[in-house]
Amino acid sequence: MASITDPNMSDTFTNAMEEMHNKQLKAFGEIIDATTELCQSHRQFVKSAQDTCLKKCKDDELLFETLQTFKRDLQQKNTLLKEKRCSVTEVMAEIQQKEMQKEEIIQKIDKLKEEQAKRKELIESQNRANKDRLKNLQKARLVFQDHLGMEIRTIISKTVKGEKLQFVFRNINPSDQDSAYVVTMGIKDGVYQIVSSDPALECLPALESRLQETNNLAAFLANIRKEFISRARQ
Repeated sequence: MASITDPNMSDTFTNAMEEMHNKQLKAFGEIIDATTELCQSHRQFVKSAQDTCLKKCKDDELLFETLQTFKRDLQQKNTLLKEKRCSVTEVMAEIQQKEMQKEEIIQKIDKLKEEQAKRKELIESQNRANKDRLKNLQKARLVFQDHLGMEIRTIISKTVKGEKLQFVFRNINPSDQDSAYVVTMGIKDGVYQIVSSDPALECLPALESRLQETNNLAAFLANIRKEFISRARQ
């Protein structure tokens, strides 16, 4: 074993210590360099993080303002939507009311059409009846006017609407052949109506009823003539 007093041993130990010291210095230098690099990197990271945070804050502020704007817009739209809903409800109610009115109008139109068809049918029926009565009048005219001296006049009555017919009988009174005996009548709704007679005949309502039942004008005029003759001979 070498003695510690050995000069070679002392040099060896010194060299070893220096080598160890140099290694430690080198290690410390590397640590310092790494620490410096880490510090710089940390400062850059902190600066980048700070910039990112600032940008994030600005973005968040902008987002918050945008959200507030959206919220206000949404409230306005909700208000408008409520108003539109109210308007739609009113319009729908009005439409329903108009639909009901439309149905009522359609029903009234259908009813009027039915009534018009009935009136048309009635008028056509009355026209046919009037044509038949006209034929009867023509026959009666031929019989009474040509053979018995009866005159038929058309008059406008001031008390009763429409044209009336006057049947003027002569050759009734043997003492006065030109003396006129008159019966006035009209047609209303296809029915004969007696207005008056001159002179008045008590049996006139009964003769009128008989005429309305039979529509036989010739027989009616014959009976009227008989009543006038009977009246003249009294």
